[in-house]
Amino acid sequence: MHFVVTATSREKRPDEVHGKDYYFVTKEEFLSMVERDELLEYALVYGQYKGIPKQQIREFMAKGFDIVLRVDIQGAATLRSILGNSAIFIFLVAENEAALVKRLISRKTETAEMLLVRIATAREEVKHMKDFDYVVVNAEGRLENAVELVGCIIDAERARVQQRKVLI
Repeated sequence: MHFVVTATSREKRPDEVHGKDYYFVTKEEFLSMVERDELLEYALVYGQYKGIPKQQIREFMAKGFDIVLRVDIQGAATLRSILGNSAIFIFLVAENEAALVKRLISRKTETAEMLLVRIATAREEVKHMKDFDYVVVNAEGRLENAVELVGCIIDAERARVQQRKVLI
């Protein structure tokens, strides 16, 4: 499996690594990537650009890897319109809103105002769960269960009689 590293125009946080967590680029560099059609999808998220580099997907698919993309609701909708049913969509969710709020607060990466925006966004995102193929609850202290369930979904998809074919 290959986890695609998203490009973003957001500033790097102290604990993040360029090329591992994100590809941190300037707004100008990002817009240049858009002009050169280098991104599968992109969006303005919380005031910063985020996008999925096509080349990385093509490179790892050619090596036989399953590709994992981490996107928000807007990105998932765009990818669904581009990829149709050739990809699987898994909705990851905290066990409840209180747990999500606790996690966001403990990260200490958002202002109080931004925290409220994130919570409001999460409330809206849950309404789109029906647009996904699977839902996985990532409960506090039970990450291994969520990882195992995602693994089971991938195994089940690999065992399909009619394999999904993705062309990027």
